[in-house]
Amino acid sequence: MTVYIDPPVWPGHGRLWSHLVSDVSYEELHAFAARIGAPERAFERDHYDIPAHRYADAVAAGAVEVGSKELVRRLTEAGLRRRKGAVG
Repeated sequence: MTVYIDPPVWPGHGRLWSHLVSDVSYEELHAFAARIGAPERAFERDHYDIPAHRYADAVAAGAVEVGSKELVRRLTEAGLRRRKGAVG
């Protein structure tokens, strides 16, 4: 039962972003995101987009730092990966 975060290297809207995921459930992910004050609109398919200035907050709250490839691997192995454009 772990929440993971990758480094803030993803550009968008003039900022860098991290991805926050769970390897257990979306419920766990939503609860963790609410605890750190991430807005619901930051949820996209299977992850939350976390701005670089909030990265340390997520780690301090218990998110485990992993690389982007490791994050996707854990999400996929948990059966929680939802690819862009996928049906269902």
